Amino acid sequence: MIYDIRQTTSYAYGSFVPFAAHVLRLMPLSNAGLDVLECDMIIDPKPSEYAVTRDFFGNATTHVTLKAPHNRLVVESRSVVQLAVGPLIDPLTTPPWEAVRGAAHATPSLAPRSPAHQIFASKHVPIDAAFLDYAAPLFAPGRPILAAAIDLMTQIHTDFRYDPAATDVMTPARDAFAFRRGVCQDFAHIMIGCLRSLGLAAAYVSGYLRTHPLPGMPRLEGADAMHAWVSVWCGERAGWQDLDPTNAIRAGGGDHVPLAFGRDYSDVSPIDGVIFDSGRHSVSVAVDVTERAEA
Repeated sequence: MIYDIRQTTSYAYGSFVPFAAHVLRLMPLSNAGLDVLECDMIIDPKPSEYAVTRDFFGNATTHVTLKAPHNRLVVESRSVVQLAVGPLIDPLTTPPWEAVRGAAHATPSLAPRSPAHQIFASKHVPIDAAFLDYAAPLFAPGRPILAAAIDLMTQIHTDFRYDPAATDVMTPARDAFAFRRGVCQDFAHIMIGCLRSLGLAAAYVSGYLRTHPLPGMPRLEGADAMHAWVSVWCGERAGWQDLDPTNAIRAGGGDHVPLAFGRDYSDVSPIDGVIFDSGRHSVSVAVDVTERAEA
């Protein structure tokens, strides 16, 4: 599958901003199952400084500085990616979860995708007894890790309500868990917290979700979305397996395009930084994920 992806993020400031510095994580990188064929970014106004690097986890990171006064900022990222969709691993063939937990804690590797980085509490994801109590009944002794993780994903989807008005980007995972509602970021943080509270390695993945219109309805421009899901480490052989608790599906069927990988939202936030501004500001985001017709 080849997808054209376009994301436009627009900021409107209440006063002129004399200086701003931003970190952007909006450019996908080729990895297993994903080939980036084209990638470009357009920023208006044009930055005074612009540099592209990679962060510790290997995510493409763009650093921009704007030194001229401006009362708006538009960032448009464009990419063409090819997503390989193959058969998904059978959950029942994955090792017992206790064995995977032991292997994660015993690993000597500190490479970016090592499970060692994903077993501890992080900025947005605590280790919590409430998370442990919620998840533990699904992880019976000897149960295959991916089968248990899929059941946890399904339970979160059933028990929690998708409600964009209930939380914001800074809502603690404990609060979203208590509310039993939130958005994809909250669902991902809660699932990661449950898995880490069991001693398992779980990571946060940001990316794009291609949405499908109802039968007979036209596809709306800008209707696709940035999304977040969970990657759980299932041992050396199975590796990282992606699960989407917001939709209760495995993120390997061709509708999920990964963008960045980290411990929680703070590692993968699409636009971060510092501005000097005395007024209010607003932001709007439009995402299009369009599949190219086969020749």
